[in-house]
Amino acid sequence: MKGTGIVRKVDHLGRIVLPKGLRDMLDIQPSDGVEVFVDDQYIVLKKYAPSCIFCGSMDEVIYYRGKTVCKECVEEIAKEIKNGSA
Repeated sequence: MKGTGIVRKVDHLGRIVLPKGLRDMLDIQPSDGVEVFVDDQYIVLKKYAPSCIFCGSMDEVIYYRGKTVCKECVEEIAKEIKNGSA
């Protein structure tokens, strides 16, 4: 893990502010999601990137009925339905 030298205080609601330079470096925009992970005593923040519920791919992901599915899995499912094996 690489240190940044940035220290922020937690406010009375438990919030911290990510500095603009850090948000710019990680391409985090105001409406982006951020995932929170815990690793022993560390809190790790990562920009949220949706992935396919079937294969985990993050390429060409679409939302369908509240789920994320990649184009490749959609095509594979359509092929199985067409062939009658689904």
